[in-house]
Amino acid sequence: MNCQLQIQLKTDRLLKLRIIQPFDKDKKLDLNLFGYVVVALCAFLIGITKTGIPGIGILVVPLMALAVPAKESTGLLLGILILADVFAIIYHRRNAKWFHVFRLLPAALAGIVTGYFGLKIVNDQQLKPIIGIIVLLMLGVNYWRIKNKDENAQIPTPLWLAVWLGFMAGVTTMMANAAGPVMIIYLIAMRLPKIEFVGTSAWFFFIINWLKVPFSANLNLMTAESVKLNFMMLPFIFIGAIVGIFFLKRIPQKTFTIVVQLLAAAAAVKLATGPVIQYLFQS
Repeated sequence: MNCQLQIQLKTDRLLKLRIIQPFDKDKKLDLNLFGYVVVALCAFLIGITKTGIPGIGILVVPLMALAVPAKESTGLLLGILILADVFAIIYHRRNAKWFHVFRLLPAALAGIVTGYFGLKIVNDQQLKPIIGIIVLLMLGVNYWRIKNKDENAQIPTPLWLAVWLGFMAGVTTMMANAAGPVMIIYLIAMRLPKIEFVGTSAWFFFIINWLKVPFSANLNLMTAESVKLNFMMLPFIFIGAIVGIFFLKRIPQKTFTIVVQLLAAAAAVKLATGPVIQYLFQS
């Protein structure tokens, strides 16, 4: 009896420290028809952003919030992202610049671990404005660099840039599913052609999102019910992926660069101002 009591006390202590988490197998996502339509639309948009136009994902988080509570939406969104990543890497299997992927990954993994533990100290609402301001500043610096230097000038490839942005991508994707604008900053700075831009991004996030799975499962963000809904969204992800490929093939390189920068800026503004707007509406 004393042994059972000691085991229970140790388990309760671990749960309080969030080292282990209870898995609620009976927890269900209570969605009505409108909710399913919204999730399907999000899956379609994610398909587009993964294979064609990075940055369209800015629309997904606010849309998902209309149908699914914030905590549940994090795990649900991760499952959809992983399925969309599969379509993206199949199409872009030869389009990645692996030098950049491998350069970013170590720092990104460190960022994921930091973000996992950071969730105990800082929540995503506190983190998002910081991310948004940093991305806007970096977009401004990149715009100034392009305007004041020859387009044929040597591409800057300092190691600190890959380490800093890789780490930021890891932290932000773990805590707020908001690494897209960070990755766009890096790939724009490397001046990759549009096909290699999307291919490199696709493989990077495919690896990163799978690395997040054990951490998200430990936090009970992914459940059997959310995974089931993820697979129900496969047709919508597939259609979105086809649409993304269609646009990627037809959009000119210069237009592509402008569009992804504008979408990154829009995402950054939303991150920077979102919590303030939410607070004003709640007041």
